[in-house]
Amino acid sequence: MESPSRLFLLGLSLTALLTGCVNPIDPLGRVGKGPEPRPAPSKVHPTDKFAWGISTASYQYEDPAVKPGEKAYFQTDWDILVSQKKAPEKGNALYSWSDFDKDVAAIKKLGITHYRFSIEWARVEPQPGKYNEEAIRRYVEMARRLKAAGIEPVICLWHFTFPDWLYDHKTPAKSNWLHPLARERWNAYVEKIVRRTAPYTSYYAPQNEPNGQITTAYIVGQWPPGMSLAFGHYWQAIDASTGMFRDAAARIKAIKPTAKVMSVEALPWWDRGPLDPGGLIYNTMVHGNVDHLDRIYDVCDILGVNYYYTQATGPLALLSESYRHGHNFTMMGWRVDPNGLYKEVRRVARRYGKPVMITENGIATKNDAKRVWYLQNHLAAVGRLINDGYDVRGYFHWSLADNYEWHYGYKATFGLSTMDPATRDRVFKPSANRYAEIIRTHPKVESLTRIEPQKTY
Repeated sequence: MESPSRLFLLGLSLTALLTGCVNPIDPLGRVGKGPEPRPAPSKVHPTDKFAWGISTASYQYEDPAVKPGEKAYFQTDWDILVSQKKAPEKGNALYSWSDFDKDVAAIKKLGITHYRFSIEWARVEPQPGKYNEEAIRRYVEMARRLKAAGIEPVICLWHFTFPDWLYDHKTPAKSNWLHPLARERWNAYVEKIVRRTAPYTSYYAPQNEPNGQITTAYIVGQWPPGMSLAFGHYWQAIDASTGMFRDAAARIKAIKPTAKVMSVEALPWWDRGPLDPGGLIYNTMVHGNVDHLDRIYDVCDILGVNYYYTQATGPLALLSESYRHGHNFTMMGWRVDPNGLYKEVRRVARRYGKPVMITENGIATKNDAKRVWYLQNHLAAVGRLINDGYDVRGYFHWSLADNYEWHYGYKATFGLSTMDPATRDRVFKPSANRYAEIIRTHPKVESLTRIEPQKTY
């Protein structure tokens, strides 16, 4: 769930204008057409149960529950970023490590059928090769408790953060995906977590939005390791992450052949904008949508689409993003466009021929009536996709509660609930009740075709 920074966009826009011409400009190379021969799209199963979900992430929800010097102490690359004053303080977030029961109680009350949460690699392996067995048992218990409550756990093995020991302070270009230890330690970590959690889940997402993270880390320069317009390192990171994804998919299937492997990619819809000579910005953004998925779709059972907004790629539209307000914009200036969800899922289904789930969708707003409107209209777009024959099997809202939103800190409020600071209970907003009502009245895939769009709020 990421949007390019204004500084990056200014640089890219100036590059576009200075090199302005009618010929295509693509510093990352020509965007491929996708798999060839193109697979036939999977067919919708209208009488199947629809997966109604909520997505969360460990770093955005969990409290550390340990202090520096304690045996279980760990740090991530994002903690390093925070310590450098390049990102807001996280604090204890929503205490989902200490008080996971609060999350379970809330999602059970909503009628959620699937709950996506992530494992914090750094918590499990605070030092290379040294595991925190208590932390592993806690994650296994989370999955077991969800399963016992009738909620299917969807376990994400990586959601943006790396252990700090994969961050090279002296040579950022050898950090994270590109660290010499990354693939070896990743495979050992995946093996251990999947073996322990396999009895309690049928769904694994090896990585969350690796395409968005890599673009933001190596092109935009906003996330660790903070390299701007590093096109060579971008491709190296794509290669490394896709190799690690495929390794994880193979291990998941070896341990539990019936498990479903899911991709989860950041997939906004990009419109060609004015003042983008040669399509420089457009081509760069489209690369961000397809470069990772093109290399891993074949080992996935389900393709996850994280969709939040539609964006034009002209410099004026991009640079003005954070200043835009009003009916059709989020509090960060992202453009609300349910039809963009329709077009992006259609593109993914046609390009890869696999079943799709909407693995993240939501809005940051202080006006909860606007959240209800956003939810209703995006679900109407999902219903239209199903009606048109596209195999969409689930929808996961982002997110359960207002949480730590990376470089936006706690200012961007995406939650269906807030946290009571005294009790730490999740206090539902009206949008939560609306989501619960939709879940209750639309249990089957075909029933979503009856969801009507809402004109205003």
